[in-house]
Amino acid sequence: MAKKKAYPLRINENVLAAMERWAADDLRSVNAQIEYVLRQALVKQGRVKLVEKVVVEVEEIELGSKVN
Repeated sequence: MAKKKAYPLRINENVLAAMERWAADDLRSVNAQIEYVLRQALVKQGRVKLVEKVVVEVEEIELGSKVN
């Protein structure tokens, strides 16, 4: 996993308030939301490639007889 680096950020209070609302809607911290938005902007502008993949593992389940 990539190491995270702390970085002080000066941000307009209205922009911060909007980010706080958006983060709450997405169940993220404000810090995670800002990082998400920056990463999406970098990908959209072709500055970086998105290489992280989500892996979903599906397990077979055994179905027993149905009880009424």
